Amino acid sequence: MYSDMFCSAIIVAGGSGKRMGKPIAKQYLELCGEPIIKRTVDVFLNSGAIDEVILVVPEGDVDKCREIFDTADKIKITAGGKERYNSVYNGVTAVNDSCNIILIHDGVRPFVTESIINSSIGNAVKYGASIAAVKSKDTVKICDENGFVVSTPLRENVYSVQTPQTFKREIIEKSFEKAFESGVFGTDDATLAENAGYRVFITEGSYENIKITTPEDLIIGEKILESRMEA
Repeated sequence: MYSDMFCSAIIVAGGSGKRMGKPIAKQYLELCGEPIIKRTVDVFLNSGAIDEVILVVPEGDVDKCREIFDTADKIKITAGGKERYNSVYNGVTAVNDSCNIILIHDGVRPFVTESIINSSIGNAVKYGASIAAVKSKDTVKICDENGFVVSTPLRENVYSVQTPQTFKREIIEKSFEKAFESGVFGTDDATLAENAGYRVFITEGSYENIKITTPEDLIIGEKILESRMEA
């Protein structure tokens, strides 16, 4: 896609099975016979736009994941940290020296598409930072600390954020530097860039690009897979 670009995808898979109510971490649960994490990583491994994949997992899971991906030649598996931002940072520091573009993606979003990946890279090249997102289907209310509504933003300006979140390498590196200096982190990677003064462009995601975190999501995921197989 961009012959002069080296694109690294950081897949963050450090979650647990608490909300899923399962004895194993959600990323290792099977979706139609295959672990969720494998389905997610394979999209990036098979993408012609991605030069390497950095899979970030809990330290105790490194060997387990090496067994899952024993035949993959462009994947690097590294241990995560205490918080998500620590894990992402570990991934950022592990990318190839030639890397220009970094994509950061949730390990339990297996329905990301080649189109979203390509668009995310293109917009990061053009604007410096981009995030996959979809317009909110619901009206959103902003409330105060007592639970009372204080404002209602225009729905056409409200988006539900997904991944990948994609950055020029120097932007995400500088954003992490500022975050560690201030001690202020957000719930996603784009917040770091926003806090560092960078503008973030929205790339059109997909309503199928769900994050599998609850038993209901597993059911929806199976339906998505079935519909894709039938198409």
